[in-house]
Amino acid sequence: MTTLTPLRARDARWSSGFWGDITRRTREITVPSMGAMLSDPDVSPGLTNFLVAAGMEEGTHTGPPFMDGDFYKWLESAISELEVNPAPEALTRIEMLAQLIASVQREDGYVHTPTAIATRNNEDVVALADRFNFETYNLGHLITTGVRHFEVTGSTTLLDVAKGAARFLEMLATTKPRELARSAICPSHYMAVIELYRATGDEQYLRLAEAFLTVRDEFDEGGDDNQDRLPVREQKVVAGHAVRANYLYAGLADLVAETGDGELHDVLDSLWRDVVDTKLYVTGGCGALYDGASPDGAPQQEQISRVHQAYGRAFQLPHTTAHNESCANIGMIFWSERMLALTPDARYADVIELVSFNALLASINLAGDAYFYTNPLRQVRDLPFELRRAGDTALHPVPAPPPSDERLREKYLSCFCCPPNIARTLARFHERAASVSADSIYVHQYGGSSIRAELSDGRMLALSEESDYPWDGRIEFTVSAAAGIVPLQLRIPGWSRGASLEVNGEAVTVTDPGTYARIEREWSEGDKIVLNLPMPVRMIRGHRLAEELTNQVTVQRGPVVYCLESPELDSSILLEQIALRRGAALVPVDTDIAGHRVVAIEADAVVLPAVDDRLYSDLDDAPVGAASVRLIPYYAWGNRGPSEMSVWLPVVW
Repeated sequence: MTTLTPLRARDARWSSGFWGDITRRTREITVPSMGAMLSDPDVSPGLTNFLVAAGMEEGTHTGPPFMDGDFYKWLESAISELEVNPAPEALTRIEMLAQLIASVQREDGYVHTPTAIATRNNEDVVALADRFNFETYNLGHLITTGVRHFEVTGSTTLLDVAKGAARFLEMLATTKPRELARSAICPSHYMAVIELYRATGDEQYLRLAEAFLTVRDEFDEGGDDNQDRLPVREQKVVAGHAVRANYLYAGLADLVAETGDGELHDVLDSLWRDVVDTKLYVTGGCGALYDGASPDGAPQQEQISRVHQAYGRAFQLPHTTAHNESCANIGMIFWSERMLALTPDARYADVIELVSFNALLASINLAGDAYFYTNPLRQVRDLPFELRRAGDTALHPVPAPPPSDERLREKYLSCFCCPPNIARTLARFHERAASVSADSIYVHQYGGSSIRAELSDGRMLALSEESDYPWDGRIEFTVSAAAGIVPLQLRIPGWSRGASLEVNGEAVTVTDPGTYARIEREWSEGDKIVLNLPMPVRMIRGHRLAEELTNQVTVQRGPVVYCLESPELDSSILLEQIALRRGAALVPVDTDIAGHRVVAIEADAVVLPAVDDRLYSDLDDAPVGAASVRLIPYYAWGNRGPSEMSVWLPVVW
């Protein structure tokens, strides 16, 4: 098994280009503005809950029970920014927050501000009394943040807290496995304890990760919504809550990386392909369903599980009601990058790219300070029903949704799990640029990287990328330092056709799309590597079983998926009247949206006759019209006020 180790901030940065701009925005706007909101009691109880739990303020717990985990995720993003851009004031602030969290930890390692505050107020509470208190979710994010704090700063303040949290989870696995299994939802603790094992080298944490799997497999009260109806090794398709599924399988991939469990690896690969081949949106969105019942959970109706924010059946991909929680899409990045670490299959990196340029970036506005919880593929006016914007109202109260035609990103969501997840993913996005194996350097993502990789035997290669990717397919790397013969593996994206590669002007053989092109030579400073990825505009159609895609197409150029948004239409034309003509010219043009440069697509479209609002009506013989339309990147929609939008459009022949 060829395993890959991602490069960290010391050796990989987004120093220019597209991702360089996103990195700068994350550092200057996203992370600090989010920290300010979490620290402002008039906006968020994130910090206040810890102050009350520590006895520094009076009060009761407010906000959802998973608010602790959201605070930890933001803190992880702030720590990651500290790794890239050291700042004494930020270091001091983070250490103070670490000490505050440590002061709330019980002697047995348990940390949960709702319980701590209730105890201070002389209320009778029991840990893990309700699975929707999200204690294991919170503890998992705490452990991950503690490891990051230690890795970046060398401080053991939060690492010791992380060890205590793991000790509590080990107690549960040993003495209260049923309570642990019930509470293992959105299981961040699977990934977390492996990270703790890697940071400390202490095998008790690896054994704990194995115990988590055993406890889950032996649980006999489960259902598809939590992926615990069947033992993991018996699962053939992915079902249920998409965040829970993606987190679970990502954590198990981490376990495989440490144990070499080939059988479990094959199961995870089969499940990943089930998602990618039958359940993944064209934007990389995950989890089509708002609410429903697991379609295949049991042969008896009374035993079928309720599911929510969930994967549905194969090819069940609605547009307007697509849920696609931002956390689920991020979970797909986590799962895919861990599968990539196990096997250098470019398909995993392709999915990371797809999610990142589309679903991930759509979940945050272009300014970097407002967020989506759900990510539909179509937004229309006058829906006769409301769609949630911030979580499950059955579990925690949220404000009434805005009118269906005013779905906009918000700076603060009462269900705040997604924004800090977006922040920490973007703050660590440099870790997705490149990896090393025992004998090669793999470059996975393009968009302005600087990479320096050293192999275990001392061979080394440093590269600086110049490109306008994803708007232009010419990617040039310059060797800035080298030692020895270092094989370089460059991903040829699965969407590409006709890619070419050269070194110092001499052609190099390019492998098939969806693979890595290997260049093995002794490098010299100043060597130029040029990868050309032609970027024709493509019309994409869906599988015959994806009913909502029938006779519709979407437009993609390079890794970017496009949509039609109503601000691009004449006021006399409705969104549903626009159709694309097969074979029509699709022309890339530079433009800007809300002051941010993008490449749009211009096309001559067909204007279909308007229809009335009856459920069914006769097809009339009114003539079709014509109009010029401009398609914009899906990630840029919703930045100009309320609008209608569709990724998929009818096609006429």
